[in-house]
Amino acid sequence: MDFSIIIPAYNEKDYLFATIDAIQLATRKLVEESDVGVETIVVDNNSVDGTAEIARSKGVKVVDEGVQGISRARNTGASHANGEVLVFVDADVLIPQDLLAKINSVMSDAECVGGGADVEYRPERRSMRIYLGLWRVLGRLTDMVQGSTQFCRREVFDAVGGYDEKAWIGEDVDFYWALKKHARRKGGFARVIREPRVVPSTRRFDKWPLWKTLIWTNPLFIAMFRRWKSVWGGWYSDAVR
Repeated sequence: MDFSIIIPAYNEKDYLFATIDAIQLATRKLVEESDVGVETIVVDNNSVDGTAEIARSKGVKVVDEGVQGISRARNTGASHANGEVLVFVDADVLIPQDLLAKINSVMSDAECVGGGADVEYRPERRSMRIYLGLWRVLGRLTDMVQGSTQFCRREVFDAVGGYDEKAWIGEDVDFYWALKKHARRKGGFARVIREPRVVPSTRRFDKWPLWKTLIWTNPLFIAMFRRWKSVWGGWYSDAVR
């Protein structure tokens, strides 16, 4: 059961090096413990800061995607992947050393179609720690799983149609719900790995004013504007670095 790890990246030179380092450590642990082949693919989504060069310097495969959008980048990475299991890791996320081995264990059950890893945010401000803690509770109550790290079988990815390229935010939650719906139809299940948790960057929460965070992460605001690219400059054209 070979793995393809797909990293969508747009101007991520300041974070990508550490992300790939963490993935390579987890890859070595996985390979030591099981007979699994692993490839890592960085999808360069119009970067102008040397993101692709950093990826190549780490010995990973680089694929270009000229159409902006994280869903598009993930789907492009999947189209170039050779693995039976696809693992999507955001370019500013650190995965624990034993996470890939845990995913391999979960996916060894043929009934598991895929799933995601829980997150551990570490913002600087206490107010943000409280707020993100409340969001984590809400996510568990509503069965939302973020795209910081998600995984699935290749045939299941194709069956659900990949990530929704018309959604500029929340596409990760949609994808997990699609996995669950597919699993119910097939008599299988999707799994959320609660431990170990991945550690995403908190750059937006550390640098944005509180009001901006409260608006842009408001579920109603997201539901109303998630398909309007112009609204999400903080994720795309004017992303925080």
